Amino acid sequence: MYNDESAPQIDVLVEQHTPLVKRIAHHLLARMPSGVAVEDLYQAGMIGLLDALKRYDSSKGASFETYAGIRIRGAMVDEVRKGEWAPRSVHRNARRIQQVIRDIEHETGADARDRDIADRLGISMEEYHAMLQDSMATRLFSLNELESVEDNITTGLQQEQAHNPLDDLQSGVFRTHLARAIEQLPEREQLVISLYYDEELNLKEIGQVLGVSESRVSQIHSQAAQRLRARLQEWL
Repeated sequence: MYNDESAPQIDVLVEQHTPLVKRIAHHLLARMPSGVAVEDLYQAGMIGLLDALKRYDSSKGASFETYAGIRIRGAMVDEVRKGEWAPRSVHRNARRIQQVIRDIEHETGADARDRDIADRLGISMEEYHAMLQDSMATRLFSLNELESVEDNITTGLQQEQAHNPLDDLQSGVFRTHLARAIEQLPEREQLVISLYYDEELNLKEIGQVLGVSESRVSQIHSQAAQRLRARLQEWL
């Protein structure tokens, strides 16, 4: 935990991890609304870095870089979310898609396919893909938001005077559910998620790997994230 460090030491740590903030800012910019400036993400990320320095606890097992990365991404996503730029129709359509995914998968016991979802919504494939494209640009379905659920669970369960042993249990249970949900995604969706979040490739680079257009990668990413939210609804 770095909250007892002196100011000079904090300055050194901030300078040391500034490249991490810049890298995350440029990575997230590729899927943010066009009006978002990288400088805005960078400033929010620096606040997230300072928060991470104050709250990091090495006894939890995660490296500081891993912990800080989650805090930095979360701060950037929160900053953009404040703008609430997306029309209500986009949020409404996103909820409809999630509900249809849950209904189809509950009824069939199999992954809901693009065509099945579009048919259930009563729209064409082109219209469905356009809805996916719109929802990709909102922050509703980012894995950063899903990751933040774990932290919120722990924070919400903490007692003021003492650490609650259930905190780590509940947090670990969510992590297990999220990991399992990702593992159970359709193969292509799982690959896109892995390349995007683990390998940190952008959408264009993933398209080159898969041999599809950047817009198609965006659609796959959005559908994967919506499927995750549909399957983790009880946590969200």
